[in-house]
Amino acid sequence: MPLYVYQCPTNQQTLEVFHPMSQTLSTWGELCALAQQEPGTTPPDTPIKRLITAPRLAVPTSDNDYKSMGFKKLVRREKGVYENVTASEGESRFVKA
Repeated sequence: MPLYVYQCPTNQQTLEVFHPMSQTLSTWGELCALAQQEPGTTPPDTPIKRLITAPRLAVPTSDNDYKSMGFKKLVRREKGVYENVTASEGESRFVKA
């Protein structure tokens, strides 16, 4: 599920919540209920707006990260020969192209 950031224009407070793309939130009360937070002094029927945020991406930094994410990492060893540096024991490490 994606992470969304919402802001209440009346109290300038922001909340981050995970919810399906099919779900829409329009009031402070709905947002607080989903975030499991008390609405405080802001009326629950106060409209909110969703803020635009950059997506959070997981960038592998090691060969082990590639492997745990389900990817193969091939490194060229010579012309037409690549080594699978994420191969498990018993798997063939070299691939001919």
